[in-house]
Formats: sequence, structure tokens, C-alpha cells
Amino acid sequence: MSDRTISPQGRPEEVVVDAALRPQRLNEMLGQDRLRENLAILIQAARARGEPLDHVLFYGPPGLGKTSLAWVLSHEMGVGMKVSAGPAIERAGDLAAILTNLRQGDILFIDEVHRLGRAVEEVLYPAMEDFALDIVVGKGPSARNIRLKLPRFTLIGATTRLALMTAPLRARFGAVYRFDFYDLPAMEGIVHRAAGLLQVQATPEGIHEIARRGRGTPRVALRLLRRARDFAQVRTEGVITADSATEALALLDIDDLGLDALDRAVLGRIIRDFRGGPVGLETIAAALSEEPDTIMDVVEPYLLQLGFLERTPRGRVATRKAYEHLGEAYPESGEQPGLFGQEGN
Repeated sequence: MSDRTISPQGRPEEVVVDAALRPQRLNEMLGQDRLRENLAILIQAARARGEPLDHVLFYGPPGLGKTSLAWVLSHEMGVGMKVSAGPAIERAGDLAAILTNLRQGDILFIDEVHRLGRAVEEVLYPAMEDFALDIVVGKGPSARNIRLKLPRFTLIGATTRLALMTAPLRARFGAVYRFDFYDLPAMEGIVHRAAGLLQVQATPEGIHEIARRGRGTPRVALRLLRRARDFAQVRTEGVITADSATEALALLDIDDLGLDALDRAVLGRIIRDFRGGPVGLETIAAALSEEPDTIMDVVEPYLLQLGFLERTPRGRVATRKAYEHLGEAYPESGEQPGLFGQEGN
């Protein structure tokens, strides 16, 4: 029913585990209630008309289930799905090869769709609108254009950077949905379900400790569950309890709110080295020897959600809550913050 155009990244055993933990049906998903309701209507309407789904765009922070939901849609519609990623489709010919191998109703899932090249996008436009592929044969005055018909398919795009998508591409998606961070009850349900699938014994308190440190992100919570399972297997009786989960996560430098060493390093640099900011993204990245995209896409969303960080026109600023969490003294009200570096994105 389904296949992959590119190999998933990560260790093979973790890829297999991640695939096994993915929900197969919409009613197996937890959280994202409004999104699931909208997709249920989309699926039911498409089935009633006997048509493929309209093109769908998912956007939001990484790890919230965009890829998993694409697989759910393929199972709900009973069609195959090919998976690729924007950076992997380097030439227009690469995309043409993928499109010509699709069958009627199939889903093409492109992760990080905002990273498609301009030449590739030009091929994608008629494919999405007219289900046709324009090919230029020959060169110079003798060149001619051939239009090949494609089966009606569904393109599902996923991106963590919606603003970087070109307007023409974004406008060709008939359904655009945003993923939000999951609340604690949903996270507990996800960890509980995964523990059952992994055949891991875990107390409700142990599940709670993992879920509340999962940053509202299922991918993070499932990773923490696997590490807590390893710790319980080696150090305790194999049961994940509140104490064993706390000890396991402490070894990973993950605190009570789910902040890891990089999160605390970002806040610490802003507070201690730049007097709380404002400070530019590029300056923070250089100070930590990290890529700016890593800080923007991986670190900042959760810090913003917690209210530990603010984005201002002049740069990033640490809030009073961030000072309190790190045990730092908040500047006096009359003290003026400095301006460091240039603001980046």
C-alpha cells in the first residue's frame, strides 16, 4: 500500500520503533482536537464524492506529528503514500520521476516543503492544479513542450517554517492546518499508549513525570520514554516509576520543565553574557557554536511557550520567569538592557 522514496533518518531500530508507535487511524490520535475534527470532515467528504483528498499543508514546530498524520490520512483513504523531503528533490527531473510513478488517489508527502528549489516548484504547479507534467524535449529552436497527464493525487506538504514558503506554492494547497503543542492530558495519553505498545511497565506517576517533561511534543516524550525504559531495565526492577523516571531524566540533564542543556545554555547566555538582551539570533548562535536554525526551530518554540523568552524588533529578551527558573537575580526596574548583535529572522 505504501512505500518510501527516501530512507528515513535515524538509527534503524529507532525508526522501526517510531513507525510502530504511529497511530494508524484518526480515532487513535490524541490531542489536536480541532485539527482532527477538520480532517475527519475532509476525509468523509472526499470518500462520499469518490475523489482523492485536496492538497493539504501542515505547519508547526517539529515533532508534533505532521508525518504521522500524513500516514493516517493514507490509511483512512486506503491509498499508497510516497515520502520525500524538500532538500532531497534537487532537480525537476527528480520530481518528475516521483510524479509519474504515482497511482490514482496516491498521496505524495514532502517534508520541509519550503526547501524545494524554484525550478522544482515550477514543475509542481501544473501537477497540483491540472494534474499534468510539462516536459521540454530538445534544445534551441527545435525544442517543444510535451504535456503528460498525471493521475489525480494528493500532495501533503509539511513545514516548520511557513513564512519561507513561496506565496504561489502556499496558495495551491486547498487545506492548511497548524499544529499546536499538546496539553498535559494528551501527552500522558500518548506516553501511556506508547508504553503499552512497547510492553513497558509504567506507573501512572512515572508516565506523568515523562509527559510533563516532554515539552508538549510527542517525539520528545517518546524519546524520553525509551530512555526511561533503558534506565528502569538496568537500574530498577524494569518498572518506570516516578522516582526512576526522575533519575533517568536527570542523567539526561532534563529538568522539571523539560528544559535540556541547550535550552538552559541559550537562556544562560542571554542572561549572564548579554544582561538579558535584547540580543540577535546570530549572536546567540555564535556564542554557543550552534546553527541559528537549530535555536530558532528547536529551542525557541518551547521557551516562547513557557514565557521564558520574548522576540522583539531588537532581538531576543529573557523574561523574569527565565531568571527565576535559572535562579538568577532579575535586573532592577530602572536598569536599561543592552543591545547585542543583529537580529536574525
